[in-house]
Amino acid sequence: MSIETISLSGRKKVVSNKDMTFIERLYLVAIVKGLAITLKHLFRKKVTIHYPEQVRTMSPVYRGQHMLKRDEQGRENCTACGLCALSCPAEAITMKAAERKADEKHLYREEKYAEIYEINMLRCIFCGLCEEACPKDAIYLTQSKVLVPASYEREDFIFGKDKLVMPLEMAMKNAQLKNAN
Repeated sequence: MSIETISLSGRKKVVSNKDMTFIERLYLVAIVKGLAITLKHLFRKKVTIHYPEQVRTMSPVYRGQHMLKRDEQGRENCTACGLCALSCPAEAITMKAAERKADEKHLYREEKYAEIYEINMLRCIFCGLCEEACPKDAIYLTQSKVLVPASYEREDFIFGKDKLVMPLEMAMKNAQLKNAN
């Protein structure tokens, strides 16, 4: 058995180096095939949507912008365990833990809290693994269609606690909805 006859995939093809005919050298067949493809696409239904007037339907597994939750008393749920940062495949989350002081009991639930919590939205792939890894259910990806606003500065894409923490009014409204159910 020679090396030329061995094929690991079983799909070995012999390539010939034959000269092209006169018609093949004119490339008329290739040009006609290309025009046929163009004409076929010309009469198809367009896939373009006109955004302000038409809104594309979102997938049922759509994940929007991140938000750090608060409990019904307005305290942050995050305890800076770091599991969200460890589970992030893009390494987009950074945090720094700090100890809660005596006068901050109304702000944080546990003794430890995230003093600095940042998500680099340029690196984030919106996979939702941070949401699944959090044992305190502190971070989640919203259903809102608001994503990352466009900007020319890289610093504008690093979302800190000022942009991520749930507004107090929304936390109170969620608590009222929970109590009503």
